[in-house]
Amino acid sequence: MEEREAVVSSSNNTENSSLAYKWVALGVVIMGAFMSILSSSLINVAIPKMMIVFSASTDQIQWVLTGYMLAMGMVIPVTGYLSDLIGTKRLYILALVVFITGSALCGMAWSINSIIGFRVIQAVGGGILMPVSMSIIYRVIPLHQRGLALGIWGIAAMAAPAIGPTLSGYIIEYLDWRLLFYVNIPVGLIAIFLASTLLQEFERKSHLAFDLLGFVSSSIFCFCFLLALAQGNQEGWSSPYIISMLFIAMVFLIIFIINELNHHQPLLNLRLFKNSVFTMSVIISSISTIGLFGGIFLVPLLLQNLMGLSPIQTGLIMFPAAIVTAIFMPIGGRLFDLIGARPLVIVGLLVVGLGTLEIGHLTINAPFKLIIGILMVRGVGIGLSMMPATTAGMNTVPLAEVTRASALSNVIRQISASFGIAALTAIMQRQQSYHLQGLAENASASSPVFKSIMNNLQVHLVHQGSSLIDAKMQSSMILGGWIQKQALLLAINDTFMVAGFVCLFGIPLTLFLREKRFKKEDLNYGGTGRQD
Repeated sequence: MEEREAVVSSSNNTENSSLAYKWVALGVVIMGAFMSILSSSLINVAIPKMMIVFSASTDQIQWVLTGYMLAMGMVIPVTGYLSDLIGTKRLYILALVVFITGSALCGMAWSINSIIGFRVIQAVGGGILMPVSMSIIYRVIPLHQRGLALGIWGIAAMAAPAIGPTLSGYIIEYLDWRLLFYVNIPVGLIAIFLASTLLQEFERKSHLAFDLLGFVSSSIFCFCFLLALAQGNQEGWSSPYIISMLFIAMVFLIIFIINELNHHQPLLNLRLFKNSVFTMSVIISSISTIGLFGGIFLVPLLLQNLMGLSPIQTGLIMFPAAIVTAIFMPIGGRLFDLIGARPLVIVGLLVVGLGTLEIGHLTINAPFKLIIGILMVRGVGIGLSMMPATTAGMNTVPLAEVTRASALSNVIRQISASFGIAALTAIMQRQQSYHLQGLAENASASSPVFKSIMNNLQVHLVHQGSSLIDAKMQSSMILGGWIQKQALLLAINDTFMVAGFVCLFGIPLTLFLREKRFKKEDLNYGGTGRQD
């Protein structure tokens, strides 16, 4: 069997090195990545509908999202080992099968508990798809073209969140919400067929030892830490529950680090962090992720909770920015191949940071064209900076460690996204309370401005036919609602300012991104499927 696989691998080398194969492989893995990311953005909008269908409480329905996130975080660290053991192509196809199976089961769910369980199955496939698809790209694309390839791959990462809310809103309003899951089945089946017929397998490592302690400790760490981040704002960061989760997470993180540094075949090779370029690229990518998710998380709050727009309208406003990002990702990737990462990341983070700060000055009555324009400018910066930062580090990783490095960078990115959302949410809630208290004090009964506004409201309501008593009650409610909205607006603005400064903080770190000088063999490398 091994001899036959060796012959197949040898015969595939010529095919894999052809000009056409690398771009065919890129197209195949983009389908899986797009499907995985699109599914997450589709379900976010459908949560209120599921609450009604399953008669679920807020605490119950959140596990549809939290369970998916936790399962992804736990499965990503083991993808490198599985990829080396059973083969990257096999694992990619297996992940597609698991993902569409979970999607089909979610579409048939009959209760809140069943859909939570089926979402976990779906997450196992989705969690494997992202790092494995990146690993395939790094193996089949020559070093001097990886920037362009990852820029094209990044189109899926940006287009899916943009299409998701609009598509989800349309399906929920005019069709059946279960189609949000069933839509994955035909796309997944096509991806499986293409992967089976077009992708070539890589050489496997049949004598790998499974790092059981590393798997257990990383799983417990990811579960407890991500769960604490997801529920910290709801339960309270100082609550015994959250403190216990964080304590357990830190204990098992220490166990994991000690084990990985001493294991001869670690689940995740932490020694890769000795590579300063890889380390800085992971840090910068994490900062970019926080900035990216800050916009994805905060902008809908501004548009829906304050401006009163529907999810479909919100998606349409955010869509142009995603298109701009999708356009500039391959442009940024191509420029990376020509001039390196440093200038692109500096310019990109500067644009993202300044654009995010500018959003922090918006008001409830801000013109939609202005919002779209600022978001499009941010999209340019994200497109220029995100993939070059990642590629710069991965290009310094030995080919034999690509699968482990991809898993390592993806799990850190997953944690960064969860941490960013949790931290920004905590900041927003704290600032909302702060501004609410300040506005309430200024709107005291002794304030001349307050008295004037109340009198004008009462006069207006009386003229509309209300009694004086009703007018007083209604004017108090109107003013209270305005104070609540204004406090939320100021809090969102403050949070955007924090997210903007986080992006700007990443700029000095780009000085550690040394330029990669290609050797002749690097330029000729076409991804032969061999692990040298």
